[in-house]
Amino acid sequence: MSPTRRVVCWRHGQTEWNAEKRFQGQTDIALNERGTAQARRAAGLLARLRPDAVVSSDLRRAAATAHALAEETGLPVTLDKGLRERFGGRWEGLTTTEIRERWPAEDARMEPPGGEDLDAVGERVQDAIERGLALVPEDGLLVAVGHGAALRAGINRMLGLPADRSQVLGPLGNCSWSLLGPLRSGGWRLLEHNAASLPERRTLSDDR
Repeated sequence: MSPTRRVVCWRHGQTEWNAEKRFQGQTDIALNERGTAQARRAAGLLARLRPDAVVSSDLRRAAATAHALAEETGLPVTLDKGLRERFGGRWEGLTTTEIRERWPAEDARMEPPGGEDLDAVGERVQDAIERGLALVPEDGLLVAVGHGAALRAGINRMLGLPADRSQVLGPLGNCSWSLLGPLRSGGWRLLEHNAASLPERRTLSDDR
């Protein structure tokens, strides 16, 4: 792995279900007007990083977000089902309040009845990102467009965080992103999280 290869994990823009605080999972909900505007704004920023490839979940809200970046850069969008959101089982379509009232124990453990195992989500997202990295040069930048829970699970796995530390990273806001780069010793390090502005170039000092 090149010491300069990087990955941007970019969450899709807002949907009506986001605004209503409903569990979306793999239900295919489109961006709302605000989400479309968020995608266009963020795409204008990310285009300045000169990405080499864009991969995206095939769900509409992510694919539309990715296509906003494609319009800015001229890059094609490669759709990958591995970047889909976590399947939420019986929770899909329900509000946060409804879930907490009906399944308090499962909600505390973040285990939707009939839903997808979070470790499996992290594994498939990491695999999708690795497939995307094959599309970029040794010093390149990949933008992976997906969903809040799935991307966080994938980032956790790439960083090697154990299951009991899965909540160390806070959530990703709509159209915010995280930036990962490789460690010299192997593996990945988190350079930016839940960003909505361009990552800053930093010089290594105490953490060299």
